[in-house]
Amino acid sequence: MRYFVAVARERNFTRAAQMLNIAQPPLSRQIQLLEEELGVPLVLRNSRPVRLTDAGRLFHEHALQVLGRVEQMQAATRRVGLNQNRVLSIGFVASTLYGGLPVLVRKLRQKMPDLDIQLLELLSVQQIPALKEGRIDIGFGRLRQSDPGVTSTVIYEERLALAVPPDSPLGRESGTLPFSALSGEKLIVYPKEPRPSYADQVLTLVQEADIRLGEVQEVREIQTALGLVAAAAGLCIIPASARQMRADLQFRLIEDPRAVSPVIVSHRAGDTSPWLSMVQDLLAEIIESAPPWMERD
Repeated sequence: MRYFVAVARERNFTRAAQMLNIAQPPLSRQIQLLEEELGVPLVLRNSRPVRLTDAGRLFHEHALQVLGRVEQMQAATRRVGLNQNRVLSIGFVASTLYGGLPVLVRKLRQKMPDLDIQLLELLSVQQIPALKEGRIDIGFGRLRQSDPGVTSTVIYEERLALAVPPDSPLGRESGTLPFSALSGEKLIVYPKEPRPSYADQVLTLVQEADIRLGEVQEVREIQTALGLVAAAAGLCIIPASARQMRADLQFRLIEDPRAVSPVIVSHRAGDTSPWLSMVQDLLAEIIESAPPWMERD
């Protein structure tokens, strides 16, 4: 990849070989092997200067991103190995970005400027193996679990809201809605997979309320679900804090004590890391402040 990027930058095999401190024939051979592996030509050799094919331009763009990420990984690994900073990896479900997670990360960075905080989007069911394997240190999800290797705590129960198109009869008024308003409607749920997930929580709530839906459509992510609602393709139940995602929809809180979704923080059982108690203290401070997105009665 580095050889190809050098050729793409210099537009000349001879200059690229000089820059890489290798002879030109091995460089040409490496590019040829790369093309054979990909099954498509990447450079037009009969032009002066050397030109990239359409496939070559695409590969060059992605190669720059990959190599940049590799350099970041190397630098971060060296810093940790030399004890120059510490790393905290946080897994999260997308909807928590509209609640307390950004506030928590900002406060952590203020209190621990040397802490390298890495954020990784993972579904709730993916966070448990990620914690046990050490790929993340803490997870913010919405799925209760009983794995003895992971300790989970419900931070709070977030109210749910119904997303409706503005021209829908349900969107012409404000105020709360009963679950019965969903009767006969098409409901869009997410994520489609892996399961169990937030989608199962929503469908269970609807079933417990004895609501007969007109149809259920499963999609991969909340952005897709809300886009379909905007296209009047159905309705969607979302955590209340995520209402800020779109301004072209109407959102109405669901009037039912069961219409909540837990926000759960998880970590490895027995973890005594100093940052863990700080995270817990900061979370308690954030919740105690009763921010508007918590929708407390």
